[in-house]
Amino acid sequence: MGQIRVYGGRPLQGTVRISGAKNAVLPVMVASLLTEEPCYLQEVPRLLDVVTCCHLLRSLGTEISWQGREMVLSTPRLAGIEAPYEYVRQMRASFLVAGPLLARAGRAVVALPGGCAIGSRPVDQHLKGLAAMGANIEVAHGLVRAHCRRLRGASIYLDLPSVGATENLIMAASLADGVTVIENAACEPEVVDLANFLTAMGARVSGAGTRTVRIEGVRRLSGGRHTVIPDRIEAGTYLVAVAATGGRVRLENVIAEHLTAVTAKLQELGARISATGSTLVIEREPGGYPASNVRALPYPGFPTDLQPQMAALLTQAEGVSVITDNVFDSRFLYTEELRRMGANIRNEGRSAIIGGPTPLTGAQVRATDLRAGAALVIAGLVAEGETEIGQIHHLERGYEDLVGKLSSLGAVIGYTAPKSHFLGA
Repeated sequence: MGQIRVYGGRPLQGTVRISGAKNAVLPVMVASLLTEEPCYLQEVPRLLDVVTCCHLLRSLGTEISWQGREMVLSTPRLAGIEAPYEYVRQMRASFLVAGPLLARAGRAVVALPGGCAIGSRPVDQHLKGLAAMGANIEVAHGLVRAHCRRLRGASIYLDLPSVGATENLIMAASLADGVTVIENAACEPEVVDLANFLTAMGARVSGAGTRTVRIEGVRRLSGGRHTVIPDRIEAGTYLVAVAATGGRVRLENVIAEHLTAVTAKLQELGARISATGSTLVIEREPGGYPASNVRALPYPGFPTDLQPQMAALLTQAEGVSVITDNVFDSRFLYTEELRRMGANIRNEGRSAIIGGPTPLTGAQVRATDLRAGAALVIAGLVAEGETEIGQIHHLERGYEDLVGKLSSLGAVIGYTAPKSHFLGA
């Protein structure tokens, strides 16, 4: 695996199109397990996580083909009921197959998940909900084994609004007997997108996007067609990058209301942002940033997936800024890498304290997780000299053609070796 090299000091200018959302497409792909009929998905991004999900679904019997931006998935019969550790260790979203497998086959064996090293993300809320719906669950030797005659509707209260648990339980409940009500559900747009796809398949889901979701189970689901929503985290990453470097960039294929917390914060920092239809335009002169406090919260709060990128920007702010993450308990591994570039930043529990402005200089750093990688790219765009970022497979998990898109905006950025190839996935 190669590295990404970034040379700082250039403002970003031009137009960039935002890809389909990683965090939306993965559960939608998994939902195709709920039907024997073909499912057609548009705006599927070419990402390492999408490739991993393809391998996982194929191991369960799904036939997958690509036609440009469209993916066709068909599972006329299940070839297995086990999601091996080989795939689940690479991508936490693999655990989402538990609900569909239980709903369709009455059995599921899923390895306990891995993913980015950003703190504790247990699956207890998934298991609590599935057990309430009648599943018998055993956890041993790194595996979750579950079985049932048929899932039944239940009233479920999530101890915290977990996106993954909400999605898993909505999928499971779609084929359950009776009505399932999920209280304290996650409200993220990706949950709504999944519910919209399930509705297109014939599911009866109401309340998605609120704290109470109601699912009336049906006997079978048909295939469906669906267009994946734009990636709000990718869009937010480009917005923060422009705010950090200065310049003017037009973002196409965005849903502005999904980014309200982000655009409000960047406007506080002096960015001018306007929305028209499915486009956003951001303008910012470099320098002159006021210190700011950022608190990452579940949607509609500021996204945890954008707090590392904001940290890179706030190294250039005048005074002391504080970033607090109330979603994940250990998402500040990237701060050590920013310090290698000259950042004045320290960790205190769930917070990062940033003093500035500090001139950043290029250095050899590593992406400790997906969004940390994006933060280092932004820091490299601001820094003097050359920044070389290693462990870029993290970036390739969630950003489609990041280097190509930034290059088109005038950034001096490239690979030291060819990136991973996704053809044939």
